[in-house]
Amino acid sequence: MKLCRIRTDDGIKPAAVDSAGAFRDLSAIVLDIDSAQITPEAITALGSVDLATCPVIFGRLAPFLRDVGRIFCIGLNYYDHAAEMGLDVPEHPILFMKACAASGATDPIILPKGSTKTDWEVELGVIIGTTAKHVSEETALDHVAGYCVANDVSERSFQMDFGGQWVKGKSADSFAPLGPYLATRDEIADTLNLALSLKVNGATMQNGSTKTMVFSVPQIVAHISRFLTLHPGDIILTGTPPGVGGGMKPQKFLKAGDVVEAEIEGLGVIRQDVSAD
Repeated sequence: MKLCRIRTDDGIKPAAVDSAGAFRDLSAIVLDIDSAQITPEAITALGSVDLATCPVIFGRLAPFLRDVGRIFCIGLNYYDHAAEMGLDVPEHPILFMKACAASGATDPIILPKGSTKTDWEVELGVIIGTTAKHVSEETALDHVAGYCVANDVSERSFQMDFGGQWVKGKSADSFAPLGPYLATRDEIADTLNLALSLKVNGATMQNGSTKTMVFSVPQIVAHISRFLTLHPGDIILTGTPPGVGGGMKPQKFLKAGDVVEAEIEGLGVIRQDVSAD
């Protein structure tokens, strides 16, 4: 099932995507798509709905969860991305956070004031559906509600030139576009066999596969849960393949007027126009 939220003239409405790609209004069934609606029991209940009986609605995609929680990120999690950056593959997952609100699948990327090196990173997003604390790799996926496309937008100068942790370069307003929907876990057979790509102004910058991930989704969920409790609505961005602007020679970064499209096999496309603050 593919769950989303649609901005309409009558406000944001909960929706699901039918087999033809149309948005079906779930307002008569649930008040909203939030963390209470992505438990296994809730997803099973929504999965029993005959979408053909729900009206088609039109509008723009809002963030697919009303109450997105914390956004955790894994750094250098692709062998080929670590190589392009000239960095060693980590022994353990590198964990950091994006301290900004999630934005929708077509909301703009806004370059922060003083930005000179705003970069792109297509990533597989993992949405937590049930509380995970000290879980094993074998049971980690039981706590995952589903997956999405994410762009871990990063201001490299803020990230690398001002000391401290990476969070400074990762957390500007609009730096967490997610979507276009939450695809429930049963929609994706193998998270280690997905094609990822990203285009800027129609030109392909990233073209990779989750096959080159260093740490798998179960390994990542289990690892994080060892150090902190994951809650429903938390989202984990699992790293990016090669092709980021900071790894190019010469380097390339986003500018106002650019259009960024990130796509993952089976999970759709998110599209952002870039503007200046």
